[in-house]
Order: sequence, then C-alpha cells, then structure tokens
Amino acid sequence: MTRYLIVHAERRGDDTVIEDPDLTVEFIDGWVLFKDRDLIQPNRVVLAIPAVQVARVERVDDEQNTEGTELAPRKE
Repeated sequence: MTRYLIVHAERRGDDTVIEDPDLTVEFIDGWVLFKDRDLIQPNRVVLAIPAVQVARVERVDDEQNTEGTELAPRKE
C-alpha cells in the first residue's frame, strides 16, 4: 500500500499519514498535491496542502522503501 507521512512545519507532533493503493504526490505552484489514479476521474486531487505548511513528505510504505522518499520544497 502506498503511504505518505506528512510532517507539518508548524504543528510539531501532529503529523499526518495518508494511504491509498494508487496514491501519488506532486509539488506544483506552492502546493503539495496528493492524487489518486482513479479510472473514472484520472489524477483527481484527494488532498492539497500549501507547501509552506509542510516541512517534508516521506513515503513510508509497508516495505519501508527509502528510494521513494520525497522532500517538500522549503521556503526560506
């Protein structure tokens, strides 16, 4: 199962895990977009978070595959 850990920039210890077999993540125009590859509505956004509110996004599948780890862009 595809699973992502969302580490929030401001709310320490209030992290979120989102999972779905067909889940993907994209970083577009200051947003972190989680999409589901649904057959009826391809690439539908299931969760959108402003990138400034996210410290990082880690892929944490059951197999603990570290190659899929993706970091959210940081605003400096």
